[in-house]
Amino acid sequence: MDNVVKTLKVCFFAPIVIALILVVLYETEMMIPGFNGFSTQAWFIILTVMELLTIAVIPAALYLFKIKKVKEALKAEPVAAMKKYGVMRLLMLGLPLVANTDLYYMSMNVAFGYMAIILLLVLPFVYPSKARCEEETNFLENK
Repeated sequence: MDNVVKTLKVCFFAPIVIALILVVLYETEMMIPGFNGFSTQAWFIILTVMELLTIAVIPAALYLFKIKKVKEALKAEPVAAMKKYGVMRLLMLGLPLVANTDLYYMSMNVAFGYMAIILLLVLPFVYPSKARCEEETNFLENK
């Protein structure tokens, strides 16, 4: 279980670090903010897709371990399932975080920034501590 916890912590912190690196690169103008290579319609479509994705992925990630199929997998093979679904849950939140951060600086549209902040605020709710991982794999035995 210790290896799984380490893997999950890497998946937890990696998107945060990547987003922070993007912020530093854009703020120091090593990467130029305000990319205008897309039309207004393209930016609208990108914004709409990211809004829908962000709105959908947050409750899905928080609810993932209550799905019947996931519960059964955790009961059958706790360590493998915890690694698989734990990484999935963290990437469901981490990848849109990085994308929204990058898109904010590319478009300078605050909606992307707000979505990145919301995802950053949601991440602590799925922090993969050892106690939490053991609880999520053993809670089925107690019920």
